[in-house]
Amino acid sequence: MVGKFITFEGGEGTGKSTQIKLLDDFLKVKDCDVITTKEPGGTELGTELRKLLITGSQDKMDAITEALLFFADRHHHLVSKIWPALNANKWVLSDRFADSTFAYQYYGHNARVSYENLQSLYKLAVGDFKPDLTFILDIEPEKGLKRSFARALNEKSKELRFENIDIEFHKRLRDGFLKIAKNDPQRCVVLNADKTIEELHQEIVHVITERFGC
Repeated sequence: MVGKFITFEGGEGTGKSTQIKLLDDFLKVKDCDVITTKEPGGTELGTELRKLLITGSQDKMDAITEALLFFADRHHHLVSKIWPALNANKWVLSDRFADSTFAYQYYGHNARVSYENLQSLYKLAVGDFKPDLTFILDIEPEKGLKRSFARALNEKSKELRFENIDIEFHKRLRDGFLKIAKNDPQRCVVLNADKTIEELHQEIVHVITERFGC
């Protein structure tokens, strides 16, 4: 594969979608062929799975069902969209990927699904593939949730299934993302998301330029 796969991770309200849009604009100015996507929901099938996974009651399904659905969405996403784009020399920017499953379903949910089982699902659905670069946008959970609820109110969104889980979940979630980054420092770059949109964008551009020579 000759394209670049860049993922954006973090808890709720870190501004991932905004930063992806800005990076998309920057790369297109540099004559890169770019597509943006998200998980869940990056495909037609994924849109249906997204409705199941991030709307409704937080206890609507057990942890194993939840993990299986996320990896089902991920495999279909890879096969039908991400891998073909990379093989066509496109850059792919994704709002979430597998790190979110480990952070939410393992760390956030206090290992209701074991790390070993999640690794097995990763091997089945993803294989040895991983992103070229992952930005983990970090913010205090209270601030991120405030942003997320405000956005949902403004957009009249019902995608609040995870936001409605207690604050301790979100604290574990944040710790989980930071542990993931610590364990894979070559791939993961942690950035403080508690700053202006432009300041954060410039930090991302700096990393992209240094890493890939854009």
